[in-house]
Amino acid sequence: MKKLYCFDFDGTLTYKDTMFLYLKFYNASKFRIQFIKHIPLFTLLKLNLLDAEKVKKSFISSILKGQSKAKIEKKTQEFFDQYYPEIFRENALDFIKNIDYSQTDCYIVSASLDIWVKPFAEKFKMNLIATKAEFKNEVFTGNFVGKNCNGPEKVNRIKEEISGKKFDKAIAFGDTSGDQQMLDWANEGQFKFFH
Repeated sequence: MKKLYCFDFDGTLTYKDTMFLYLKFYNASKFRIQFIKHIPLFTLLKLNLLDAEKVKKSFISSILKGQSKAKIEKKTQEFFDQYYPEIFRENALDFIKNIDYSQTDCYIVSASLDIWVKPFAEKFKMNLIATKAEFKNEVFTGNFVGKNCNGPEKVNRIKEEISGKKFDKAIAFGDTSGDQQMLDWANEGQFKFFH
């Protein structure tokens, strides 16, 4: 029986959101300054008066824009070395260890940037569907390639990735409203399964 597993990353496999963790790790002093500057935007976002994608892009860009791909990759590896496996839910790690990859295609489907989720996906031998960082001449532009990978976009991107493949069952794992469409789309939607 051929199965498809789609895992949300932040909060589902991990205990905490990795965006703030990574950006703070990347440059703590810049993070503090930009966090304070972004408080009004975060507040408007909480009140649903601003688009999440815009705020996210603005905040990530304020710390990483103009950074070289080489430096970002180096910092990402350091981030991985420091936070794996401690930020992961033990139940999730146990579950992943027991996956039969000969019968299962696994994807991490994350709104987080591919930049910092990639080494974790590689560690788990999973494919990665995430919000894509845009690089020009090996430098991060501060923009995304395509849309923020959240909500309906998660389903669009999964369908794109698995186009032409046949599965007997698709099982999705998530923990927030941003995963709802993916959970509804799958044959089986598991909400907060590893909590």
